[in-house]
Amino acid sequence: MDNISVIIRNRNEAEYIGFAIQSCLDFFNKPEIIVVDNNSIDDSLQIVNLFKDRTTIKVISINDYTPGKSINMGVDCATNDYILALSAHAQITKMDFEKIKEYLDKKYVAVFGNQNPIYKGKKITKRYIWSHFKKIHKENMYSQIEDRYFLHNAFCFYKKQFLSSHPMPEQYAGKEDRYWVIDMVGKGYNYYYDGVDQQCNHFYTNNGATWKGIG
Repeated sequence: MDNISVIIRNRNEAEYIGFAIQSCLDFFNKPEIIVVDNNSIDDSLQIVNLFKDRTTIKVISINDYTPGKSINMGVDCATNDYILALSAHAQITKMDFEKIKEYLDKKYVAVFGNQNPIYKGKKITKRYIWSHFKKIHKENMYSQIEDRYFLHNAFCFYKKQFLSSHPMPEQYAGKEDRYWVIDMVGKGYNYYYDGVDQQCNHFYTNNGATWKGIG
């Protein structure tokens, strides 16, 4: 059993959440999966329940949703030492968990991986925010587009102990990851982007905050 708790934030993600959970089972040995549900009215929770015979599944509800608060709730519920924040419409395609643990144990407070944008089944050109996700290794990635440090919680690893003592900011409606990492770098911590050994597909959704200029 791998020492990992996966936090998946869900609101009406029936189309893709099964792919997200199945990919966790493909790459981890019986992970703890925590679904933080924001008043879903579709079949997404029924799909989540289909996996309860495969691994530990916890579902917690949030009413006053913000991205940061949902992650913090998941961390409070987690029982393992390592945390993966995974989008409900992301599918892990490549991962080296031993390398992730080495990064987190020795030097870095967060490690995030490469994301390949998928639009209606098609891999699309990486423009705008997607241009950050290259097959490179990078410490403390800085975004020239946003003019600030760049981190992305659709596929990002942490240690529970660190996130418990340094929680995500809860006041923002989006990009809590960027605000968090700016604060962490300001406090002298470092983080890492591994775009070679850690990769996922990130599927297009109509309400997706990172989808601009499809094509």
